[in-house]
Amino acid sequence: MNTVRVATYNIHKGVQGMGPRRRLEIHNLGHAVEQLDADIVCLQEVRKHHRGEALHFTRWPELPQADFLAPEGYEAIYRTNAYTRDGEHGNALLSRWPVLSHQHEDMSDHRFEQRGLLHAEVMLHGCMVHVVVVHLGLIKASRARQVAQLGTFIQREVPAGAPLLVAGDFNDWGNSVRQAMADFGLLAFDGQRHPTFPARLPLAQLDYVFARGLTPVGVQVPRGRAWWRMSDHLPLIAEFGLPGAI
Repeated sequence: MNTVRVATYNIHKGVQGMGPRRRLEIHNLGHAVEQLDADIVCLQEVRKHHRGEALHFTRWPELPQADFLAPEGYEAIYRTNAYTRDGEHGNALLSRWPVLSHQHEDMSDHRFEQRGLLHAEVMLHGCMVHVVVVHLGLIKASRARQVAQLGTFIQREVPAGAPLLVAGDFNDWGNSVRQAMADFGLLAFDGQRHPTFPARLPLAQLDYVFARGLTPVGVQVPRGRAWWRMSDHLPLIAEFGLPGAI
């Protein structure tokens, strides 16, 4: 059976800690992304550039973080969600398989949080799969409106019968996003939850891979000191069977 392995990971802009004691983790994250061995890696809080951090850290990469993190042979797609005084950050998709097209849509619900989605069409084993990377807001009412916008986007941009993956940081400590996504025919894995936040002592599953038109095979969350040192989130990895795969 042909399968696709998908990871979602909020990398916290490649830096952990605060103030003068903060530490650069982007190099460790590069090794971590390779270890995930995913066909598609969906990333949130990815820096394109940041003048302040580049001055503070002597080993700050010259490449944008998406390109820096992409394993050899992967294609890196990045689109900005938020602009700040010293730089910008957003969502990224790293793909082992050809990306045929991609686009971005702004999902900002208010001026204090800049959010967006990244949509790509990826050819996997001869099967066209639509992939949407999202990072939803911190306020419950904002998330509800953003999920509604996501549903409208999917209805407009993704053919009804096309395989679809929606992955990212949904920032939902309850069950409302999961239920809303089910209304669009997008399902996460049934059964036990897989907490991803906070990384050191995970209590809630904020990160999901939702799917439509694919067969769930398995899900896992890597744990341990090496993982919780790199970001405030743990990555989540989900595996699916592709339509018509035998």
